Amino acid sequence: MTGLRYVYAICRPFDAALQSQLTGVGGTPPGLLRHHGLVAVVSTVPEGDFAELPLRAHLADPDWRSATGRAHQGVIDALTTVTTPLPLRPATVFRDDSAVRVMIEEREDDFRRTLDRLEGRVEWGVKVFLEPEPEPSDQRHEDRWRTAEEFANRLHTLLSRHAEESRLHAPQNAAPSGDPGENVLNGAYLVPRSRSEEFVELVDRTKDEAPGMRVELTGPWAAYSFTDDLSEEER
Repeated sequence: MTGLRYVYAICRPFDAALQSQLTGVGGTPPGLLRHHGLVAVVSTVPEGDFAELPLRAHLADPDWRSATGRAHQGVIDALTTVTTPLPLRPATVFRDDSAVRVMIEEREDDFRRTLDRLEGRVEWGVKVFLEPEPEPSDQRHEDRWRTAEEFANRLHTLLSRHAEESRLHAPQNAAPSGDPGENVLNGAYLVPRSRSEEFVELVDRTKDEAPGMRVELTGPWAAYSFTDDLSEEER
C-alpha cells in the first residue's frame, strides 16, 4: 500500500535530537524534510487511511480523531522542547515529498514571518469555570454568573498585560470535555519562555481571589492559537 506524507509542523533547522523512542501518527517515527532553509517534520501514513475519502470517514469517528490527535500532539510536544515549531492541523497530508516542498515554497514568506514572531515563545491556556452549586436557584445562579464574568474579564486583562499576545476562544462545552462547571473564560496567552515562570505564578496568585470558581492553567504548548491561518488543513 502506498503512503502519503503527513506533516506535523514547520520549523527552522535545529541541532537537538528528538526523543529516540518518539513515534507519530500510525506508530511511525517522524523525520525531517529540509527545504529552502526550513524544516517540515513529517512521517509516512497509509493512503488507505489518509486519502480524501477514507480520511473523511475517519474524521467522523471520535475515537479515531482522538487517537490521531494524541499522536500528533505528542510530536508537537517533543518539538517544543527543542525548538519553536509552527504546528499544522492534525491530518495535514500531501501526496509526496515534492508536494511538501511546493507547499513550503508557496508559503515560505508567511512561515518565516510567523516563526520569527513565535521564536522563543510558548502558549499558555487559562480557563475559568463557575463551579456547580448543590442546590442552585435561578436568581443565585445569575448573580454568581455575573460575578464570574467580572472576574474572568479582570483576569484576562491582567494576563494580557503580561503576555505578548492573547486570544479569547469560545467557551468550552462542559458535556464532551467532562469538566464540571460552566466555562466562563477560555483564553490563550503567548509568553516568552524566559517569563513563563512569572506568568505561572501570576495565575496561581489569582486562584484565591475566585471563590466558587476554578482556574485552570495548561501549557506550555506550541503556539497553536497564534499561527493565524497557517494551521489550515492542506492537501
